[in-house]
Amino acid sequence: MSQSARFESNTAFINYPKQAVFGRTLPKNKIYEHSGANTRLKDLFVEQVEQIVWQYKLAPETINLPARPGVPELQIFSIQLKTSELNLDVLRCIDGAVQFPIIFELSFDGRTKVIAAYKRPNESDASRWVMSDYFTTGWLPSDCERAAMPLALDLGGLYEQTLHRLIPTPARPQESLADLVVRVELVEAKQREVEKAASRLAKEKQFNRKVEINAHLRQLKKELEELTGSESA
Repeated sequence: MSQSARFESNTAFINYPKQAVFGRTLPKNKIYEHSGANTRLKDLFVEQVEQIVWQYKLAPETINLPARPGVPELQIFSIQLKTSELNLDVLRCIDGAVQFPIIFELSFDGRTKVIAAYKRPNESDASRWVMSDYFTTGWLPSDCERAAMPLALDLGGLYEQTLHRLIPTPARPQESLADLVVRVELVEAKQREVEKAASRLAKEKQFNRKVEINAHLRQLKKELEELTGSESA
C-alpha cells in the first residue's frame, strides 16, 4: 500500500482534552507478542523507533462521547523516532496489535507529523480489521498551534472528522468516509498510470506510437479529472 499524499495543514494537529491523557509507554515486545512480528519487523522497530507512548484514550468515560460500532474508543499514539523516515509496516504492525482505531503522531528533531489509516472491522469477521492506505500531514514544528477537537455526536463521528482533516481530497456531497477513501486510492492509482504514460511518451521515438500513447494519456487525464472532481462523474 502506498502512503497517500501529504499536505501542509495543522488542523490535523488536535488539542486533545486533558481528561483523556493516558500517557503510558508501550514496550515494543508487547507489540511483537500481539502482532506476531517477524525478525525484519523487529529490526525496523529497533532501527527506527525510540519510544511509543499511548498518549490519549478517547472513550465514553474520558470525553463523555458515546461509542459507535467499530469505534468503541479512539487512541492517540505518540512515536518518537530515531530517524526522519518510518517504514509504514511499523505502523501496520501496531495497528494490527491494537484492536481500536489509532491516530499516530510521529516526532523527530523538533518536528511532528500526524498519520493514520482508515481502520474498520471486517464486515464478515468483526474480529479482523480492514485498513486503508495511510494519510499524513507534512512535518510541522512540534510546538505549532493546535486546532480544537472536532465537535461530534459520538466517537465514530469524531474519528471520521479527524480523518477528514488528514485526507487532502475533499468529500463530495453525501459521500461517506469509506467511499471517499476508495476514491482517494483510485486517484492515486490513476495518477501512477498518468505518470507511466507520460514517461513512455517522453521516451518514444516513433511518431505513430507517440500519437497512440498521447491519445491514451489524454484519456487517463480525463478519467483522473472525473475522479478528482467535486461532483460524482
